[in-house]
Amino acid sequence: MLRLVQIEQIAWRFITTEILTRDADKLHQALAKVGDEVRLSVSRETAEWMARLVDAKVSGHDVVLTNSLGDVTPTQAGQLLGMSRPQVRKLMDDGKLAFRKVGTHHRIPVVSIRTFLAAERERRAPVLAELARLQNDVGLVE
Repeated sequence: MLRLVQIEQIAWRFITTEILTRDADKLHQALAKVGDEVRLSVSRETAEWMARLVDAKVSGHDVVLTNSLGDVTPTQAGQLLGMSRPQVRKLMDDGKLAFRKVGTHHRIPVVSIRTFLAAERERRAPVLAELARLQNDVGLVE
């Protein structure tokens, strides 16, 4: 079963890459034309991805694009985690966020950030459930 899932994920990545490559080519062709507006037709997958990026930016969030297997700087990690660079450095120093050094620079694997976020969600779940229960008990929530 694990092998089947991996094959499906590889096939999905290939299809997605093929679609994104085709749409990127269309986008570059449209941008090469003169004018203030760009009109083109892209796949639903690309349009949904672009909408999420635009929505995040409109909402005032920083947008950091990186390969999911890539590394980011502590500053970029802070943007992804919604915290300051010094807070990220503390997580690195405490061993809660994996990193590697490239010369004198620190690089944090994106997978390490995802692992940290998943662990934080799991750690916070019981506390949040207890808080919700207390709110219900005192009538703060209908």
